[in-house]
Amino acid sequence: MTNTLLILPGDGIGPEVMAEVTRIIDWFGARRGLKFDVSEDLVGGAAYDVHGVPLADATMARAQEVDAVLLGAVGGPKYDALDFSVKPERGLLRLRKEMDLFANLRPAQCFDALADFSSLKRDVVSGLDIMIVRELTSGVYFGEPRGIFEEKDERVGINTQRYTESEIDRVARAAFELARKRGNKVCSMEKANVMESGILWREVVQRVHDADYPDVELSHMYADAGGMQLCRWPKQFDVIVTDNLFGDLLSDVAAMLTGSLGMLPSASLGAPMANGRPKALYEPVHGSAPDIAGQGKANPCACILSFAMALRYSFDRGDEATRLERAVEKVLADGVRTADLMQAEGATPVSTSGMGDAILAALDASL
Repeated sequence: MTNTLLILPGDGIGPEVMAEVTRIIDWFGARRGLKFDVSEDLVGGAAYDVHGVPLADATMARAQEVDAVLLGAVGGPKYDALDFSVKPERGLLRLRKEMDLFANLRPAQCFDALADFSSLKRDVVSGLDIMIVRELTSGVYFGEPRGIFEEKDERVGINTQRYTESEIDRVARAAFELARKRGNKVCSMEKANVMESGILWREVVQRVHDADYPDVELSHMYADAGGMQLCRWPKQFDVIVTDNLFGDLLSDVAAMLTGSLGMLPSASLGAPMANGRPKALYEPVHGSAPDIAGQGKANPCACILSFAMALRYSFDRGDEATRLERAVEKVLADGVRTADLMQAEGATPVSTSGMGDAILAALDASL
């Protein structure tokens, strides 16, 4: 079977890190017989420069057709003065919304070679492997009414936190299914003590658990307490499921436990298509980092590991995903480092392409 993949490099360091992913994709085609029909297009500021919008309709249509979309990064100071409706980030939000990618998977894994890079003690983060499942298409980022309005001679900014039972139900099921393949534990986080949407969230998650996933250990925690516990003893968690806003915040907290945003991938998954594969978009957690764009300093590992997630969740090749993840782990253990990982003594500094070279060599050695 030929796998279809749409690559959207985007802005800033996006094209640089995506170039290394393309080399990895070619390796799997040449050495492992995994065939990919790869197309490439524009998103974010790059799309605005050409089309006047952050995502062209034709690109959106193509994203709906392929097995997976792989995105680099969007945004940069060049676009700060644009109207909100055409800012680069709106292209990413449109992809998430129109593809109905309701479950955002954000792993926070601490490679042993990078345990000293965390702001927490080594024994707190060494061996850390948690998954945050963030609801991605509803909540306060999409609720109506929203906007800035005049009220009693002053402006008021309004955003609406809104969730339906079905929206909570489907993301809860995604979390429970993932937990069954991991440590079989789910912690659901909300603010049921002060928010009605949090009360509904807790009720629906509990109902789904009791009806269909009684074998999975379920706990509930207020989201602010969850943030504290992530910094206190993160290894108590396996899968965390939470809403759009809290997921945005908590996943960034978890990201810093691992030492570098340059190491963290993500997946955004939707409902199954006709071929049984979920609609999917994969992207690194890091931003476009315009201050280092074009200098060969960017760490491509997060984008490469995002492709590993695509191998696992879109292409049903968990074996090859593990091969790629272990290649990255070996390179780090050997002391190969991009600029963001150069704290360790005796480390070997490499460029973006140099890190790609090292990972390809590790893949060769795995055969």
